[in-house]
Amino acid sequence: MPKTVLSSVHLYPVKSVAGCALSEAAVEPWGLAGDRRWMLVEPDGRFVTQREQRRLALVSATPLPGGGIEVAAPGREPLTVEVPEPGATTVVEVWRDKVEAVPADPAAGAWFSDWLGTEVGLVHLDEPARRRPVDPAYGRPGETVSFADGYPLLVTTTASLNALNSLIAQGDHADEGPLPMNRFRPSVVVDGTAPWAEDGWTRLRIGEVAFRVAKPCGRCVITTTDQRTAERGKEPLRTLARHRRFDDKLVFGQNVIPEGTGTIRVGDSVEIES
Repeated sequence: MPKTVLSSVHLYPVKSVAGCALSEAAVEPWGLAGDRRWMLVEPDGRFVTQREQRRLALVSATPLPGGGIEVAAPGREPLTVEVPEPGATTVVEVWRDKVEAVPADPAAGAWFSDWLGTEVGLVHLDEPARRRPVDPAYGRPGETVSFADGYPLLVTTTASLNALNSLIAQGDHADEGPLPMNRFRPSVVVDGTAPWAEDGWTRLRIGEVAFRVAKPCGRCVITTTDQRTAERGKEPLRTLARHRRFDDKLVFGQNVIPEGTGTIRVGDSVEIES
């Protein structure tokens, strides 16, 4: 059997914009350091993602020292956004969660509003240690999460992507494949497993950090969005519906919760502990 290793690490500084690949990342209790600490919201505070605004796929966000970001998009001047000064918070909504966040400089909201053609604002998660608990059905008391959909990290495997692409090649929309891993927006990608081996995982260790598997990841329309062009197709949801339906969810990848902190690096060994 090939050695099971961490093959890539991905950070998404702003929820639902393009990710950036890292060679290493610090793992904090609520996710990778700097991951999804920023989020776009509608005027009423509800979160904005690629589900509604697929052009977000074309926006990049580069982390800067101190927690700020530089955002860029085709044909637009990049904008540097500093972490807002501590001050009054506003209540925003992520799925069913009400979360306190600090509004960013209005110039950032204007930049994104111009790109999307609709009014949005940008907010920053100032205190991830206490703002948003993990779903108590899967989390333990005191466990929190950033602006990620629900869990600190998402793990996928290259073997399962290869298996999924083989299934897509046999289907009605074979011309849409093979799909790259960025369709699934993972935090970490593991190489050297059997296809779908992650279905049976309950705990794993990447380098020096242990993780508990919370639940499989149900997939949405974002996976059908080409992250280079923002165009949408039918895959992988059509194939997942045929082969990877569990209850009412179309599953690819596993949501995990850190059981400690530390640094993970590309090439680290991955141990499946149970």
